[in-house]
Amino acid sequence: MLSILAAGSVFFPGLFLLSKKCLKSIPGLRWNEGDAVIVSARLVSSIQAIMASTAGYIISSSCQDIIEDQHWLTCSYILFAVPYFVYDIYAMFLCYWHKLQVKGHEVDNGSRSKAVAVAGYLRREFLMVLHHVVMVTACFPISVFWRQGKGDYFQGVMFLAELSTPSVCLGKILIQYKQQHTLLHKVNGAVMLITFFLCRVLLFPYLYYVYGRYASIPFYRVPFVVPWQCNLGAGLLMAPQLYWFSLICRGALRLFTGRSSHSRKPTAPVKPEYEGHEGMPQSANGYSTQMGGRDTPTMSH
Repeated sequence: MLSILAAGSVFFPGLFLLSKKCLKSIPGLRWNEGDAVIVSARLVSSIQAIMASTAGYIISSSCQDIIEDQHWLTCSYILFAVPYFVYDIYAMFLCYWHKLQVKGHEVDNGSRSKAVAVAGYLRREFLMVLHHVVMVTACFPISVFWRQGKGDYFQGVMFLAELSTPSVCLGKILIQYKQQHTLLHKVNGAVMLITFFLCRVLLFPYLYYVYGRYASIPFYRVPFVVPWQCNLGAGLLMAPQLYWFSLICRGALRLFTGRSSHSRKPTAPVKPEYEGHEGMPQSANGYSTQMGGRDTPTMSH
């Protein structure tokens, strides 16, 4: 167990540092620190998502009995991925920190400045940070110990929720470099909307449906049959997904109806920058908090 945790603790930060170094040193790229940090964080998130989705497919397709069948990869990948959520909290802060260091938002390296930045980061990214903390402090012990080897199929299907993450990360990068006018951004936005809905919003209704078939009971009776802890956990995990999906839908509406000013191709090359609309820094999770005086999201998660 400790060796797998140690492997994850080395792999994800190591991959981030390697990616950042390559982006800063490869001839033809040589990106600055801020660009390299932000893109590297997205890259690591995408790789973790691909690994989790692959593990989820292997597990769920290998379990014939959705309650009793076990697969060695289930607990192994959970242990390997736990350090990712700890690392990602820090990586998101680094992204936020570098986004502050643009014109009009310069910061120094003093302890007071960093303390202010941490406070601002926690306010802006409270839901995402809370999600990561819950994954480590609650979902990890529940998945590894409380289940007692039952329901590996359900755990595998839950891994498949990460299928939406690569398109989310690509959307953030395209927004970062003002590419909202491109066909790639529109296609990626459609893919993100579909995968997020299928893999995250419909996730728990699907698991309830599968259990209903297994237990030969109607779908509507499943919440009254399963332990209350399952209903509570499903509700707590699904609530932020519904919130984020509503933001994605609002962003998609602006994107495909042409109501966003960034949907028009710029007339002159624009230097990549980290500002959101109205000169305000963009949220580290890819949402812009200012659009014509209203809080509306961009097509990103």
